[in-house]
Amino acid sequence: MGKTVLIVEDELKMRKLLVDYLRHEGFNTIEAANGREALERYEAGRVDLVILDIMMPFMDGFDTCRAIRETSNVLIVLLTAKSEEYDKLLGYDLGADDYITKPFSPKVFIAKIKALFKRLDEGSGAGHHTVSIQGLELDLDAHEIRIDGRRILFTRKEYELLLYLYRNPNMALSRDQILNQVWGFDYEGDIRTVDTHIKRVRQKLEHKSDLIATLKGFGYKFEVRR
Repeated sequence: MGKTVLIVEDELKMRKLLVDYLRHEGFNTIEAANGREALERYEAGRVDLVILDIMMPFMDGFDTCRAIRETSNVLIVLLTAKSEEYDKLLGYDLGADDYITKPFSPKVFIAKIKALFKRLDEGSGAGHHTVSIQGLELDLDAHEIRIDGRRILFTRKEYELLLYLYRNPNMALSRDQILNQVWGFDYEGDIRTVDTHIKRVRQKLEHKSDLIATLKGFGYKFEVRR
């Protein structure tokens, strides 16, 4: 069965265009014209990815993203005409996985969507088991994180980031390395995205946050005691 994408866009012409692009590539699609409709559609059925416009009536993309992230780690791509750095950082801080700025080419749009799913599939194919490090558990099947047996809700990108750090224990990883491996070489955002996500991951790790050490002026290291 193909992946299902929820397209949330108040401009009808743009929404139908996105639907055409995605269906042509074999994706199933669900449509919503605003944030309220998006939450209703999302709760009504299985969705693998949400394409979320920011500037919408009734409930904007930021509030919709925040609401979805309260209960789900589904992939979220923000779609907007805005290109200001603040908007991108806010989007990532709310848990968005990627950001596409209008106008964009259909080929680039589809390539980004496929790249997100590819990285997601590669992550799940790495091993069909749960690994544990000093009370921190990573479920490689369910893409879930547990601390001392308690499930912690991580976004897809936060999970991918922590998994990448885990797979490279006690190695000094630069921000560029992390950005390229977790977000991909075609990522157009700012390198500070790494810092934003590290901050969110540490907050969620609570008393396990010291597993991630900061290397001042360079990057980060996942410290595992032997």
